[in-house]
Amino acid sequence: MTHTLTLPSGDQIHYHLEHRQRRTVGLKISATGLIIHAPKRISQAHLESILVLKAEWILKKLEARVANQLPAMQWQDSEQLFLLGNKITLALAFDSRSRAVEYEFGLLQLAMPNHEDAAAVERKVVQWYKKQALTDFARRLEIFSSKLGVSFSSLTLSNAKSRWGSCNSRKEIRLNWRLLQAPPHIINYVVCHELAHLIEMNHSAKFWAVVASIYPDYKLAEKELKAWSPKLHLM
Repeated sequence: MTHTLTLPSGDQIHYHLEHRQRRTVGLKISATGLIIHAPKRISQAHLESILVLKAEWILKKLEARVANQLPAMQWQDSEQLFLLGNKITLALAFDSRSRAVEYEFGLLQLAMPNHEDAAAVERKVVQWYKKQALTDFARRLEIFSSKLGVSFSSLTLSNAKSRWGSCNSRKEIRLNWRLLQAPPHIINYVVCHELAHLIEMNHSAKFWAVVASIYPDYKLAEKELKAWSPKLHLM
């Protein structure tokens, strides 16, 4: 849920609030802005008093995010996209019929009557990415679940702005389709992270030990994912 806090100075802080099973308030500046992970029982007044105390740090971080923001996707011919960490080129052409998306030699080719309609192009590209992501992620889950000796019940795609994956007690795994743009080792890290929750449904030392057992370089991958995040969220 998105909230707005007006500070005594008159500045406003917009933030996305997520209640979780935790004892402390966590602040995170993501590609989409400020995200707060708060304990389930915290009052709004207590939460906002914490934000006022942290306001200087929050505003500086938000200003830096805006300064470093990448230009928005234009969804036009020759646009540069990412697929598995590599740059690919969007190639648009007119056709009286809407053709199936084709990918080869670093070119994602779309032929359609409304090829100059940015919204239509975006819908078609995203649809293609989601289809590829489902196949790609399912294969990685099968490989790493076998290594870990666990089984999951289902895979679905997520469109979340603040989370790359989730796993629940029903063994249902959700992965953000935007991850398909990232290098394979980063996708592998997120897959391993969610599979580890099938053994430890928390972020304790035991949980990270499980992650390390199938993905030893998880700390580096986590850092790289944060660096990639702004690019992944352009789509």
